[in-house]
Amino acid sequence: MTTATEKSTATVLHLSTLSQYFVPFGNYFFPILIWAFRKDKSEFVDYTGKQVLNFQLSMLLYSVILAAIAIPMLLYSVFSNVTFQELETGSFELKQLTAGNLTGIAMVALTAIFLFCTLKVIEFFLIIYAAVKTSNGEQYKYPLSISFLK
Repeated sequence: MTTATEKSTATVLHLSTLSQYFVPFGNYFFPILIWAFRKDKSEFVDYTGKQVLNFQLSMLLYSVILAAIAIPMLLYSVFSNVTFQELETGSFELKQLTAGNLTGIAMVALTAIFLFCTLKVIEFFLIIYAAVKTSNGEQYKYPLSISFLK
């Protein structure tokens, strides 16, 4: 049976990840602080802290993978018609960008932005859902989460 304090601490753990919108890396810093001070006192808080950090690390990994795919594609579509000699001499001009290149650039950029925004919206709603479940005393495991901490 979980106490009201454990439920509140676990709920704050989930909601502390929303600090990423105000403090850079707050979604890692604040949950780690809360979890580190409370994990030995409650199994419920320990489980919740691990789930929160696993989910945040998973979202970071998904974002890095998205960037690792999108950035090279974007660079290729920009520089596909440019030779190394033009780059060395600095004679690369924007007029070399054809409509086909611009379409490719736009598609890569829009797809990457759409996927990143979708990932962030899903993350936001899952955090709120997890906080509600945790405040009711339920142990919540995030979907799409990789178990880095066990």
